[in-house]
Amino acid sequence: MIRRVISIDEEKCNGCGRCVGACHEGAIGLVGGKARLMRDDYCDGLGDCLPECPMNAISFVEREAAPYDEAAVKAAQAAKNVEERAVRNWPVQLRLAPVRAEYYDGADILVSADCAAYAYEKFHSDFMRGSVTLIGCPKLDPVDYAEKLGEIFAANDVRSVTLVRMQVPCCGGLERAVMLAAAASGRKLPLRVVTLSSEGKIVSAGK
Repeated sequence: MIRRVISIDEEKCNGCGRCVGACHEGAIGLVGGKARLMRDDYCDGLGDCLPECPMNAISFVEREAAPYDEAAVKAAQAAKNVEERAVRNWPVQLRLAPVRAEYYDGADILVSADCAAYAYEKFHSDFMRGSVTLIGCPKLDPVDYAEKLGEIFAANDVRSVTLVRMQVPCCGGLERAVMLAAAASGRKLPLRVVTLSSEGKIVSAGK
């Protein structure tokens, strides 16, 4: 049937993921650092994701698409709610995390400043969901994060790394540690850095 669905311009998309959180039906996902409409039948055509996109990369199109399947959406949401209640790894504190663990293999690793989860309201759904989470603060922990992360990246089949940091000077140390660790690991890891303001807004989400 011909109906209205969203269209995402991957050239404009910066991979911030805000549209993923805005889509209550779960129709949008991040693939290779870019937002993508994963299932036509999950898109209701209302466009809650459009105003969330800071790059104006999302628009409406009229095209051949499967009809919106509300029952399938509700079933997927119920399954996701069960999944989201479970933390994929423990401990989450970087200084306590093991260097080698099965949950790292094939995983997208989220390295986050301690305070980011308190500053950003949708931290669990936008960043933690589906990722192995490691949190820390270089100002508080007497740990060489670069060395620890480098060992983790080198010893495991990590798929990608996302760093969520605050727009404060002490988080610069965390970013430097992640960069050094990725370089020292000897592997070409996809790396994305997301910076949050103290008001909990995404101010940058570059690669």
